[in-house]
Amino acid sequence: MALVRGCNIPEDLYYLVDKHVWARLEDDLVVVGLTDVAQGMARTIISVSLKEPGKTVKKGRSLATVESGKWVGPVPSPVAGEVVEANSALSSSPSTINSDPYGEGWVAKVRCSDWVNDSVDLVTGEEGVEAYRRFLEAEGISCGEA
Repeated sequence: MALVRGCNIPEDLYYLVDKHVWARLEDDLVVVGLTDVAQGMARTIISVSLKEPGKTVKKGRSLATVESGKWVGPVPSPVAGEVVEANSALSSSPSTINSDPYGEGWVAKVRCSDWVNDSVDLVTGEEGVEAYRRFLEAEGISCGEA
């Protein structure tokens, strides 16, 4: 896992950097969550409203709404498809996104309708880490100690 300005950015995930969401391919599903950057900027997450399984979502549209003491906003989907599972554990423990954004804090699993086209603007690996580095430096954002 790369550490960029104090933010954990795993090289094995795909990122929609300006929206602070990550995606991970698991067989025919795309697991989606908020990045360490997003949870750090939001601070303590106090509520998560999830889109129900069976719903379709367009790329860039909301999979969930997250509320913290500082912010209320959408978790945009990095891909189009059908929500097949929402992380219902977040309803009772929303701060799991803060403590484990890349593990137990995932938000939804989407059956992507067109990964090849939807993933064109996602970055991963060293390219993803470098894209996040440029974004964080340009915006003056850091997580904890930079």
